[in-house]
Amino acid sequence: MGSFSIWHWMIVLVIVLLVFGRGKIPELMGDMAKGIKSFKKGMADDDVAEDKRTVEHRADETVSAAKEKASKS
Repeated sequence: MGSFSIWHWMIVLVIVLLVFGRGKIPELMGDMAKGIKSFKKGMADDDVAEDKRTVEHRADETVSAAKEKASKS
């Protein structure tokens, strides 16, 4: 009884289909896919925002260095 046979999985599948219905399962999977895409997009937006902050920070350092050189001359 430690492993599940094909008949166990068939019974589980029939019960799931009875509980959720035929149309509900694809709808749930579609919603899950949309959630994953949204999550990935959010993660990518965070990376872009962080890259932008890094570029701005480096630009500030370059401007500061140029001002120091100008004041020393």
